[in-house]
Amino acid sequence: MHVAVSRRGATAAVTGLSCLLFPLIGAPGSSAAPRSGAAGSMAVAPYEYLGWGSPQKPTDVMAATGVKWFTLAFVLSDGGCNPKWDGTRALTGGSDQAAVNSIRGAGGDVVVSVGGWSGNKLGEKCSSASALAGAYQKVIGAYHLKALDIDIENTEFSNATVRKRVVDALKIVKTDNPGLVTYVTMGTTPNGPDANGKDLIKKGAAAGFANDGWVIMPFDFNGHSGSMGSATVSALEGLKAAVKGAYGYPDDTAYRHIGVSSMNGKTDEADETVTTGDFQTILNYARQHHMARYAFWAVNRDRQCGSGGSGDSCSGVAQAPYAFTKIVVQYM
Repeated sequence: MHVAVSRRGATAAVTGLSCLLFPLIGAPGSSAAPRSGAAGSMAVAPYEYLGWGSPQKPTDVMAATGVKWFTLAFVLSDGGCNPKWDGTRALTGGSDQAAVNSIRGAGGDVVVSVGGWSGNKLGEKCSSASALAGAYQKVIGAYHLKALDIDIENTEFSNATVRKRVVDALKIVKTDNPGLVTYVTMGTTPNGPDANGKDLIKKGAAAGFANDGWVIMPFDFNGHSGSMGSATVSALEGLKAAVKGAYGYPDDTAYRHIGVSSMNGKTDEADETVTTGDFQTILNYARQHHMARYAFWAVNRDRQCGSGGSGDSCSGVAQAPYAFTKIVVQYM
C-alpha cells in the first residue's frame, strides 16, 4: 500500500505498515477451498488496520454490519526473524490482543495478515524456509489461529528466492497445523498476476503447497479500461487461469482457490474509484464462482471523509457508513 490512500502495506507517518475463521472447507490439500455459505464464514474478513487511520472499534463494526471476521494487519519483522505488530508491538499482552479478544468475545474471529508494502518483511529477514515457518508459527500460536494471510508485496514479492521461501514456509506450517487455512495476497494487473505473481503460484504448485486462496488486490493498476468492477473480473479470470495452469485444477476447483481483496472508494491512482456498484459486481462474480475469499482494504476507510479527512481513514467518495462492508458481508 502506498502513502495517503494506502495500498495494503505502506502508510504516511508510521514505519513499516500498510493492510480465522471457522471454515466450511475440505481437508488441506483437497479440492474444496473455503467458501461462503454460513454466517461467520472466513470467506468474508475485511482488513482493519489498528495502527493508523482512526480505526473503529471492531465490535462497533460487527454490530453495525453483521460482519464476523476481520483481517488484522500487519505483522512484520522486528529487524530479525521475529514477528511483531508493525515490527514494534509484541504479539501478546497489548492493544492488539485486546482487539482480538473483543472480536472473539462478540462471536467473531480474526485472520492475521503478515507483510504489506512497507517495513521489514519476515520473508526477507528469515534466512530459510524453516526459520520463516518458525516465525509464522509464533503468530499462529499466539492467537490459536485458524487462518493466516501472507500479503506479499514490494521487495518480498519481487525476489524469486524469497517467493520460494514463503511458499516453502507455508507448506511447513500447513503440515504442522492441520486444518489451518492459508491465503497468499498479491498485487495484479487488469489481466491477472504479473510475471512475479505467476511465478509465485507456480512455485507453490511445484512445492506441493496446498494453498486455500490465491488472492489479488485489483487496484493501483497504473492504467486500466472500463469500470473497476469489470477490471477486477478480468484480473480474477487471469488469476483463475494461472492457478488452473499451475495446479492442473478443473475450472470449478480453480475458482474455489482464488480470492479478491479490493479497495473501497478512491485508490492511490487518480483514474481509479471503486464504487459500491463495483463491489456489487465483485459480489455477483464471487457468488457465481464460489471464490475462497472476498475482502477489501479497509474497514478504516469505509466512511465518508469529513473536513481534513485522510485517505487512510475514509473512502474519498460520498457514502453511508459501512456501505462497502455491508455489500461484502452478503457473501457470508
